[in-house]
Amino acid sequence: MKRRQFLTNSICAALGGAGLYTALGNLRMVEAAANAYGPQRFDDYKALVCVFLFGGNDSLNMIVPRDDGHYQQYRRARATLAVEQSNLLPLIAQPGGGASDGADYGFQACTTSEDLIGMGGLQGLFNSGQAAVLGNVGTLIRPTSKTDYINQRVELPPQLFSHNDQQQYWQVSRTGVGRGYGWAGHIADLLRDANPDAFIPMSVSLNTESVLQRASQSSQYVIGNDGPREFSRFEWDADSRRAFLELMAPGAQQHVFGRSYAGAFRRARENASAVATALESSGPLQTAFPDSDLGTQLKMVARLIKVRQVLGLKRQVFFVSMGGFDHHDGLLNDQPGLLARVSQAMTAFHAATAELGVADKVTSFTASDFGRTLSSNGDGSDHGWGGHHLIVGGAVRGGRFYGTMPTLINGGDDDAGWGQIIPTTPVDLYAATLAKWFGVGDSELDLIFPNLPNFNPRRDLGFMG
Repeated sequence: MKRRQFLTNSICAALGGAGLYTALGNLRMVEAAANAYGPQRFDDYKALVCVFLFGGNDSLNMIVPRDDGHYQQYRRARATLAVEQSNLLPLIAQPGGGASDGADYGFQACTTSEDLIGMGGLQGLFNSGQAAVLGNVGTLIRPTSKTDYINQRVELPPQLFSHNDQQQYWQVSRTGVGRGYGWAGHIADLLRDANPDAFIPMSVSLNTESVLQRASQSSQYVIGNDGPREFSRFEWDADSRRAFLELMAPGAQQHVFGRSYAGAFRRARENASAVATALESSGPLQTAFPDSDLGTQLKMVARLIKVRQVLGLKRQVFFVSMGGFDHHDGLLNDQPGLLARVSQAMTAFHAATAELGVADKVTSFTASDFGRTLSSNGDGSDHGWGGHHLIVGGAVRGGRFYGTMPTLINGGDDDAGWGQIIPTTPVDLYAATLAKWFGVGDSELDLIFPNLPNFNPRRDLGFMG
C-alpha cells in the first residue's frame, strides 16, 4: 500500500465511515499530507520510548496524596491497600504546576526485601523538572461522565476491563478502519521518509513484536536485550545452516513467494549484521543500568540511540515492557519492588540520554492495560479504567501535574461502579501530544487518532516543550 493510500484510508476512518467521494472531497488535504514529510522534512533527531507496564498498574498507589486532608480521604477509600503516609516521597511541583485537586502528592518510598528504595530516582527527576505526571488517563471514544456510563449514552471502547482488549486499545486507539495497526505504526507510515538512509526501521521493539508499532507499510525491528541474533530461531548444526542458506541464496527460488521470503530473510541478516557491527564499534556507555529486565532493555535502547547516525536514523520509536502488575492480591508486598525497578531503569535511561547529549531529544512515557479499582478486594485491587502516567525527558515541561486528578471516594462522581475510576483524559490526547512533539503536523493528528475531534478544542495537553 502506498503512503497516499494509507492517508486516504485514514481520512475515511477519521470521517466516521463517510462515503468514498465525501472522504476524497478535499484532495488538497490528501496531497498536502502525502508531500509534507519528505527526506528533507527533519534535520534533527527525536525518539519516543514507550514503557508498557503489563497487567494494569495500580497507579493510585504509585502517586498518592500526602497532605492530611486528601490522605485521609485516600486512606478511607483504599482501606487495606493504603500506603503509609510516612512512606511517601514528596513531589514538589513547579509554580502553577500543582495537581488539579489542590493536593500534595508523593511517590512510594517503601523499602522492599530487595533493598530497593521506592521511586526516589523518578522523584528526583520530577522535582528537577525532568518528569511530569499525567492524571487519570484511559481509553475513551468521547468524553464520558458517570451518568453517561450508567445510562449507556455514549459509545465506549470495546471490552472495558479486559486485559487483552485494553492492551490493544491503548496501543491502537481506534475501532473500525485501521484498528489492526498501532498509533506509532501509523506515525511510522506517515513519516517513513524521515529516515531515507536507514539500515533498520523507525520502529524498534525489544524481544517481541508490539501492537503499538504495527503498520500497513512500515516494518518494526525486533532486537534482543543483548543485541541482534541472526539465527535466533534456527539453532541448528553447521550442515543444517549451510543447507538453509543455500536455499535462501539469490536466484535459488522459482516461486515468487519463495523469492520474497528469501529476500526478506537476507535483508534481516544484513540488518542484523549492520546493527551488531555498529553496536560493537560504539564503545560502552558510562551510565550504570540496573541489572533488571527493564534496565537491560532500556540499556539496549540507549546503545541503539548512541549509534543512530551510523544507522541513518532521525526518528525512532522504541517499545519496552515489564510485566507483573496484575495485583488482585499481594499489592502492598509486591508492587513497591516493581515500581522501584521502573524508577531505577527509567532514571538510568534518562541519565544515559544526558550522557549522549540527547536528553531533550528523547522522551519516555508509561502506558498500561488500565488503572485499578479504588476499592480494595482485601489484599489487592481489581481491573479498573483510568490511571496516572509518567513522562520523562529533557523536552518535558516537568515538575507539573497535567490532566484532572479523580476524587478518591468510593461511589463518588468519578466511580463508574466497583471502584472503577472513569478517565478524564483520553489516550488519544496523551498520544497526540507526544506525536506532535515527534513531528506530526497538527492537521495530520486526526488521521492517526480519529477520535481526537470528539475532544475538541483540546489538541495538546501541554506537557511537551
